[in-house]
Amino acid sequence: MLQDSETVTTQVTDEQLDAALAAGATYFATQPTTQYDRCEHLLALAQLFDDQAAELATQAAHDMHKLFAEGQQEAHAAAAILRYYANHGPAFLTPKPYVYGPHDAPAQLEYAPLGIVLAVEPWNFPYTQVIRVLAPNYLAGNPVLLKPARQVAGCAAALEDLAQAAGIPAGAFVSLPLTHDQVAQAIADDRVQGVAVTGSPAVGRHLASLAGQALKKCTLELGGSDACVILDDADLATAIPAMAASRLRNAGQTCTSAKRFIVHRDVADQVIGGLKTIFEAQLIGDPLDPATTLAPLASVAGQTHLSEQVNRALEHGATALIPGGAVPGGTGFRPTLLTDLAPTNPATQEEFFGPVAQLYVVDSDDQAVAVANQTPFGLAGSIFSGDHQRAQRLASRLATGQVFINQGSSGIPELPFGGIKQSGYGREMSDLGILEFMNAKIVVLPA
Repeated sequence: MLQDSETVTTQVTDEQLDAALAAGATYFATQPTTQYDRCEHLLALAQLFDDQAAELATQAAHDMHKLFAEGQQEAHAAAAILRYYANHGPAFLTPKPYVYGPHDAPAQLEYAPLGIVLAVEPWNFPYTQVIRVLAPNYLAGNPVLLKPARQVAGCAAALEDLAQAAGIPAGAFVSLPLTHDQVAQAIADDRVQGVAVTGSPAVGRHLASLAGQALKKCTLELGGSDACVILDDADLATAIPAMAASRLRNAGQTCTSAKRFIVHRDVADQVIGGLKTIFEAQLIGDPLDPATTLAPLASVAGQTHLSEQVNRALEHGATALIPGGAVPGGTGFRPTLLTDLAPTNPATQEEFFGPVAQLYVVDSDDQAVAVANQTPFGLAGSIFSGDHQRAQRLASRLATGQVFINQGSSGIPELPFGGIKQSGYGREMSDLGILEFMNAKIVVLPA
């Protein structure tokens, strides 16, 4: 049943917040479920995501204009994360033997949950961003208090209903549309022992400072301005569609989208021509209409901000190879390609959250690396080359948390996800994701 975000974002009282924290603390103290139970709950939730992918996609289209097909893909991606931790999480938490001293005396590293984890999550991926935190922490024994973006409160309510249907007990997971002051109140509360944040650098800095004051562990995923490097020996038939798809996915509102195209001069004209064909063919419309290929942006505010960024870049000397721009009478935004971006152009230091790409033409691998690393962000990147060893050498020089060779960047459950610099710190998914909010306790055994 479609949830109305306006209806489910009624003001949370401080009493409701305290009740949620009390329920989480009780769950944590009593641990009423076994690890086996929690694995079964995650598998049940995964099946519900698969079974109700159409309904969840419709909710996302209603809340933030996500294409129906992309909403279904997100639901199935959430199911994949849930199954990954159900199937592999227990092994990650198995005690690990250590030895020390000249006679290899024994010790054992054990993992224990810390307590309630507060998850402050965004609107652009309302299911997978939550599941990246919920799946590993629930399996490990940490209750999760979700603060969803108000725009996707309907998605959050749907997710909470599915969690209950899957058997996740009261107190182990709750979603509350908290105010800024209530988020600060929760971080300061001793019952909360971890804070997972996905958002802008400004939000990350603020919440990390609050977590620091309370000496709480914090992870930050704060977006990026990812480079896509196209070398002169790249297979352009693969590279051009991949880079365009990466930039346009989720209407360009994706942290790991390829936002800066760094192209060798020898293939620049071919790349520009290919991008022009793809960008100009996009059909913006109703996200529930199968004919729509590019969804509108999630909000008028996002459209306005993106237009302002493009205009500012042009005022500082950039050229629009593909003009694109805002579509009147809605929140649509036609794909745009900017070039001639001098290092002093503010666009080189910003994240464009929408279908706007920047093109840089370079003459060498060294220049490609220098341009790729000139951003304050460091989330992900991609390199296209026919020489895999050459691509690997460049990948090792990129200042990012992830680099994909001959494919666009994406979130994969088996692989660590996270960044450096203003893209944040900490890792989600893989074995690293489940250990972020665990106490790694060494037990020294009798020799």
